[in-house]
Amino acid sequence: MTVQHGIRLFLADVDGALVTKDKVLTDAAKAAVRALEDAGVAFAITSGRPPRGMCMLIEPLALKTAMAGFNGGVLVNPDLSVIESHKLDPAAAEETVKLILDKGLDVWVYTETEWLIRDKDAPHVAREAWTVKFDARVVPSFTDEHLAQAVKIVGISDDFDLVAACEKAAQETLGEKASAARSQPYYLDVTHPKANKGSVVETLSRLMDIPSGQIATMGDMPNDVLMFRKSGFSIAMGNASDEVKALASAVTDSNENEGFANAVRKFILQSAAA
Repeated sequence: MTVQHGIRLFLADVDGALVTKDKVLTDAAKAAVRALEDAGVAFAITSGRPPRGMCMLIEPLALKTAMAGFNGGVLVNPDLSVIESHKLDPAAAEETVKLILDKGLDVWVYTETEWLIRDKDAPHVAREAWTVKFDARVVPSFTDEHLAQAVKIVGISDDFDLVAACEKAAQETLGEKASAARSQPYYLDVTHPKANKGSVVETLSRLMDIPSGQIATMGDMPNDVLMFRKSGFSIAMGNASDEVKALASAVTDSNENEGFANAVRKFILQSAAA
């Protein structure tokens, strides 16, 4: 295999990109990661998930690089030891919770170690618990102590237009105090301003001594565009919006049609015979 575009690190989003809609890591995806390693290309993952919520990927992919949870809010080694952590400013966290609730969305708060919710039967709670493989803790309200430890705050609604409008309002209201972007059509993630996927590219570039121009990135949502801009080559999933696709270097198939594995074969690695 030869490596295209001089790529030395491939950084992929998890949900909507690396795994299928049903959160399955396919055999083809596993094989593609092995092929990257055989070709000398490092592989890393980044996600809005907490680090604990990516544990199930470590062994099947034999991950050796840092993992960026909470969109870069917490970077951990594969043994989950913390490399870097970026907590929200407590005042910004309080303002975020108020803004999300005022807009009519539900709200969750994540700390480095916990997922805090107000209602165990609220939309997406059961699905999220199944995805990340641990349960939330129900609290009557979010206290000052909770908000002082907040790494990520999530606004949740199945009204996708409402989530998009809340994203815009959060960006305008919070400004440089926080990073606000949708990680799913129904999730608005608010994190420390340094906790975004563009910063993940910069941090991995520094930690691994790989120029950003030799890093390829892959994703499907607006919060992935920040890492597209910071990397040398970017790949949008076939299931991404037209807006996200337009901002990538290339477009692969959907996550339901082996988009990750196909992208590795088509855009990152090339057989010597070819």
